[in-house]
Amino acid sequence: MPITTVGLDADDTLWHNETIFRLTHQRFVELLSEFGDEKAIERRLAETEKRNLRAYGYGVKGFTLSMIETAIELTDGAVGAAAIQEILAAGREMLTLPVEALPGVAEALNDLAERYRLVLITKGDLMHQENKVAASGLGELFAAVEIVSEKDVGTYTQVFERHGTGAAEAVMVGNSMRSDILPALAAGSYAALIPYPLVWAHEAAEAPADHPRFAELASIAELPAWVDSLG
Repeated sequence: MPITTVGLDADDTLWHNETIFRLTHQRFVELLSEFGDEKAIERRLAETEKRNLRAYGYGVKGFTLSMIETAIELTDGAVGAAAIQEILAAGREMLTLPVEALPGVAEALNDLAERYRLVLITKGDLMHQENKVAASGLGELFAAVEIVSEKDVGTYTQVFERHGTGAAEAVMVGNSMRSDILPALAAGSYAALIPYPLVWAHEAAEAPADHPRFAELASIAELPAWVDSLG
């Protein structure tokens, strides 16, 4: 069965993202260091983020709101306006940082685009993700861009039907086992994990055992040859 469509995650698959979040985490911990140690602050922030995902969704704006909420809770409301301003400034900086494509991304996408329909499938804030696609210089290589609230079986089924010939003739590529790999496989597509050095705990999951449609690649440079081999 020929492959017609290649879906690609954006953050930490095509360009850096988690590194930026980790640096902001450090900034937040330092800001609140008098109210707890690093582990305690990180644990409370993680709990707040998880609790707020349903309301805020994924992305920098929701993360910034969760930082503010955590700061208020950790300080019993004593956090000052200056600290809130610094948190807002950190979030604003995250939204305006340059987009840095990962090594080999442009070459691999140009190669794949010659033979397959490329679809960007990403979670996060609509405006921020649109801005990152535009700033990356890669946008013209994609036949479609889907910015979704969640990546689940239904999402992949619908996206690959809407922009391709169905999940069975599609590949999903990403760095998150939880969001990019497992639900895509469950929808019936192939899936390739390209690990990023840092993984948000919320995106971690066990790899499938001996799944015939799954592969883990060392880098995106290996992707074109692997996709070609499927046909």
